[in-house]
Amino acid sequence: MRIPRIHHPEPLQPGHEIALSEDAANHVGRVLRMGPGQAIQLFDGSNQVFDAEIVRVDKKSVMVNIVRSEVDDRESPLHIHLGQVMSRGEKMEFTIQKSIELGVSLITPLFSERCGVKLDTERLNKKLQQWQKIAIAACEQCGRNRVPEIRPAMDLEAWCAEEYDGLKLNLHPRASQSINTLPLPVERIRLLIGPEGGLSADEIAMTARYQFTDILLGPRVLRTETTALTAITALQVRFGDLG
Repeated sequence: MRIPRIHHPEPLQPGHEIALSEDAANHVGRVLRMGPGQAIQLFDGSNQVFDAEIVRVDKKSVMVNIVRSEVDDRESPLHIHLGQVMSRGEKMEFTIQKSIELGVSLITPLFSERCGVKLDTERLNKKLQQWQKIAIAACEQCGRNRVPEIRPAMDLEAWCAEEYDGLKLNLHPRASQSINTLPLPVERIRLLIGPEGGLSADEIAMTARYQFTDILLGPRVLRTETTALTAITALQVRFGDLG
């Protein structure tokens, strides 16, 4: 059996006995049915992994002993901040999950003119919590030991107007240059992905005012969730750690 990787929301230290979070305890104790003496691996977002042994399992709690730790850096040298105009239902969840597997460092959900998602504040906050849990699960699965933040949703222009010291890219089907023509080296990228139907003409003009570079992925028009993952993969191949 593969040793389970579990995220812990608080800093960890070898030699300490700790209780797993409620979600983790439920997964380890009730789903995996693990018991005392079995091994798990924890990570707390510090870019370390912690070998641990289960010492006690109760109905609602699991206690583990932290045995040892080591740095395990699996982060890409390319920092990608994804600005994703929100898509409906599972499409947004899929984009978050897969972009984190591909090494994205930060994600900001965006509202635009053609955004099909309409949520009040309460529902949006619940979505944000759900998306952060998806980010954690993606890290547990892919081996990352830092959990990217899912920022609160914001308006497209407000996001574009934020100060940024890296390259700013906007995917556009009629752009004149591609990712392969971007000059090397690049360490930081702010990547804007629009909604189904794309950005409006006014929004495209707005991104140009904030010095976003239009780039083309290819001759075919991709769905928004396909666009994000294709662009991230291409950027990681050219500037990051995919080869």
